[in-house]
Amino acid sequence: MRYRTIGTNPDTRREVSVLSLGAMLFGTATDEPTSMAILDRYVEAGGTFIDTSGNYAFWTNGGQGGESEGVLGRWRRSRGVGDEIVIATKAGARPLAPGTSYTDNPEGLSAKVIRESAERSRERLGMDRLHLMYAHIEDTRVALSETVEGFAELVADGTVGLLGVSNHWTWRVERARSLAAAAGLPGYEVLQYQHSYVRRRTDRPSQLSVDGDLGATSGDLLSYVRENPELTLVAYGPLLRGGYVRADRLDAGLDGPGKQPRLAALAEIAAETGATVNQVVLAWLMGGEIPVLPLVGCSSVAQLDEALGAVDLDLTVAQRARLDAAGVS
Repeated sequence: MRYRTIGTNPDTRREVSVLSLGAMLFGTATDEPTSMAILDRYVEAGGTFIDTSGNYAFWTNGGQGGESEGVLGRWRRSRGVGDEIVIATKAGARPLAPGTSYTDNPEGLSAKVIRESAERSRERLGMDRLHLMYAHIEDTRVALSETVEGFAELVADGTVGLLGVSNHWTWRVERARSLAAAAGLPGYEVLQYQHSYVRRRTDRPSQLSVDGDLGATSGDLLSYVRENPELTLVAYGPLLRGGYVRADRLDAGLDGPGKQPRLAALAEIAAETGATVNQVVLAWLMGGEIPVLPLVGCSSVAQLDEALGAVDLDLTVAQRARLDAAGVS
């Protein structure tokens, strides 16, 4: 396994594995014994960075979520896992009532909700301090200053370490970070967005905004991370829900003009290296000019083992140049 430091403050920064494990469906679509087997294998391989959320996975049963954190908490207690394994969770997208969703009835990011969400997560996970807590989705009903101060209070209390943000427009991320810096408060240091080798179009209206898809990496976001190397980009959905090996899973949002040339380049590099297409994608992300921590969701140990195989796949300069140039007119 390889590792990277996230965060800048000596009191909260952490060294984490370059491959992160997503626990979104643990305890729901992925049953508990399978979930624990995947977790055990991940740690055995040197993995130290696990991702969850307080609302996972409410959509599977019409509830409010919490199942994923619950499984992780039971796994931590049964295995004696401590702070050597970094757990990231999120606040803001939990439905306020069963049968609703984050699109019509989200908890939001008020200071009160942030604190309550953190307490629920700490209890389920069995942790005195959450290692990393994200603002999951935007809340335009609450002043950014209140959200910034709400998260900072938890860091000051010692109940949260690092702060992160997901599914926000880049300008709102920068504004929140500027507010925090001006007030001498901790700000967002980890950014989690959908990102992969074949990029999703961001100009189409989405569930969260009529202006486009604010959850996928835009050129604006990538430029922002490039110019601020102290930030960490975590990529969710790096394997496009199996789309690299099953064309029927590549949705319309991926139908840009560069898709087919990039898929062809992937196949060529996979054949040259003897790796799978998925492994080439993950290696491309981890070793790029803008280093990315891919977040992989697995429903079996076999799927995890394939992803782990990407950690030691070193693409040559020429191979990476071919991948980068594919589909660029």
